[in-house]
Amino acid sequence: MIKEKRRALNLTQEQMADLLGISLRQYVRIDNEEDLPRRDVLQNLIEQLALSNEEIGQYIREISKVS
Repeated sequence: MIKEKRRALNLTQEQMADLLGISLRQYVRIDNEEDLPRRDVLQNLIEQLALSNEEIGQYIREISKVS
């Protein structure tokens, strides 16, 4: 879901990592739903991608299944 939102904004993984102030490697793990970001990064991600409360909940549920 994060990847689709990023792509809809025509942003690369590198651009998103820069916007979030994290490494590309960290962002790739977020994009691939392999890792739940730190709270500050998650808040920034929500803002950058304009995620709805429903989308945030869905993302966190999906990540929790993987972790």
